[in-house]
Amino acid sequence: MFGIGELTLLLLVIVAVLAVKRLPDLMRSAGKAARILKSEKQALKNEDGDPSRPPPRVIRGEATERDIP
Repeated sequence: MFGIGELTLLLLVIVAVLAVKRLPDLMRSAGKAARILKSEKQALKNEDGDPSRPPPRVIRGEATERDIP
């Protein structure tokens, strides 16, 4: 019948097809998280006594209907 490799590949294809709708949202969230982490890292460096750096930007999140319980 099918081996473990074929079943894994089939599962990955099915997940990819079903996840196409949510992929842009996931990538947007990942980008926001990366920017937040970067600004927090800069803020920690500023606390160490480096006044030449500007303060970090505040990125406000948006709540969607599915985020609100």
